[in-house]
Amino acid sequence: MNWLDYSLILIYLISFIGMGYFFKENKDSKDYFLGGKSLSWFPLSLSTMATQLSAISFISAPAFVGLKNGGGMKWLTFEFGVPLAMIGIMLFIIPPLYKSGIVSVYEYLEKRFSSSTRKLISLVFQISRALGTGVMVFTMALIIQAVVGISFHLTLLIISVVTLIYSYQGGMKAVVWGDAIQMIILFSGLIICLIVGYGMLQDLGDFKGFNPERLQVIDIKNFGIQNNENYGFFPMLLGGIFLYLSYYGTDQTQAQRLLSAKDDSTIKKLLLANGLLRFPVVFIYCVMGLIIGYLVSNIPEFYSSIEEITKTHYPLEYAKNGIKPDLMIPVFIIKYLPNGLIGLLMIGVISAAMSTLSSTINSLSAVTIEDFFNNKEKMSEKRYMIISKALVVFWGVVCILAAYLFGNSQSTVIELINSISSLFYGPILAAFVIAIFFKKVNHIGMNVAIITAVLINLIFKYLPELTYFINKGNFYSGNENIHKALASIEIHNVPDLFWIWYNLTGFVIAVVFAMIVSKITSKVPAKKIGTPYRVTLSTIATKETFILLSFFIIILVFSLFIPQLFS
Repeated sequence: MNWLDYSLILIYLISFIGMGYFFKENKDSKDYFLGGKSLSWFPLSLSTMATQLSAISFISAPAFVGLKNGGGMKWLTFEFGVPLAMIGIMLFIIPPLYKSGIVSVYEYLEKRFSSSTRKLISLVFQISRALGTGVMVFTMALIIQAVVGISFHLTLLIISVVTLIYSYQGGMKAVVWGDAIQMIILFSGLIICLIVGYGMLQDLGDFKGFNPERLQVIDIKNFGIQNNENYGFFPMLLGGIFLYLSYYGTDQTQAQRLLSAKDDSTIKKLLLANGLLRFPVVFIYCVMGLIIGYLVSNIPEFYSSIEEITKTHYPLEYAKNGIKPDLMIPVFIIKYLPNGLIGLLMIGVISAAMSTLSSTINSLSAVTIEDFFNNKEKMSEKRYMIISKALVVFWGVVCILAAYLFGNSQSTVIELINSISSLFYGPILAAFVIAIFFKKVNHIGMNVAIITAVLINLIFKYLPELTYFINKGNFYSGNENIHKALASIEIHNVPDLFWIWYNLTGFVIAVVFAMIVSKITSKVPAKKIGTPYRVTLSTIATKETFILLSFFIIILVFSLFIPQLFS
């Protein structure tokens, strides 16, 4: 990097601080957290995609496709559930939430169940989202340090402080328009990497074709019930539908954008755009991963650069797994792009991290003030705004601390964050579906169901590891007889579920337990919210439903022919 690249990055950061100042006039809480419900579908769509297709995707998704052991174009299976989930959110989840006039989506659960249900779900969201965002910011700062040479601490502070300033000043309008700009920058960077990579591929002259194993997308036989069975068609479709229903419909970071829309028509356009545009963007990610992964394998200097950085900055991971795939894109940017474009692409990485962080701290602030400060006696607008902005600062600091305390994981970041979130998404989705459609479930049944479903998901996740631990005789108790007894145990056929299943298992378990416990505690009445929400044939048979169903079929057929297209 030279003066031109650093100048571009500096101009970008100053511009975002200026944007926060531009949007600083927020009249009340709806202005600050919902943009006054005046935002159109276009910036909201870009903002929604920018948060999901973040720095982690820009770095890790191509690395998964091009370099990771067991990776490849199967990453596209993540997208199969998106169009169907958008239909479900459009028809069943968002309409009753939007009409209720809430800021925190978890407020709806208090109206239907109790304040304890609201606080329980809100607390789970706050902890998991803060830690996940901390992991993401840490990883991006460490990668920038490793590749560019800028101090890790300086990078982390720049990303966090600039994001904090414009989020603090401008509220939801600054977050949404900032995300929209960042999405355009990120997508431009994606196209630049793809074009340059393709040109280098042509220059190699002797193209031998991509690894056939990395071209397969759909695997019907893989059901994801053993450790070596990942990214099969059925688990990715079924688990993915429930993941995206929960993420886009009930996660505050995404649902807050839907609640910020100016009317129902805007919400439909937003969800339709997201359902149609995600697959093409992720497909470009994957193609870029194929091309650049091929270059790494066939250009010794490229491979050596990644290997050297891995040895220096990730010695434990190098000793265990060899080179770190996540370094592929940053090394490509620095090593093979001209100055100016390097700065633009590093802005893409930084902006993607800022997009996720800004959305997180704004949403965490919204649910904290609504669920823990403003849920009994409504405070004045002046006091509300003071506390809201103080909470933006608080959660910004928490995310920075989480980055330092929990970010240094040796796991693949994009899979780590998704696997952790999937433990909770199913039960949270179940709470909203039950609140809307199951009128006889009371708050006792719902609270027990949430806790039980999360605990059972944790058992699914960690029982195989515990079984291996016991079978190897690695458990020691102070009592020698107990130790010998445990060492003699050998457990067979313990399912090792692929993490995507947790979204479905968590949902089903929560629904079952909620109904059973509510039946047992039927003397405690279930609360009702106004007129029950009804789904009719006319609400289902819409052009948006038809378009999204058709698109689902199209991407399935297209994915079947990808091996032939790239062979």
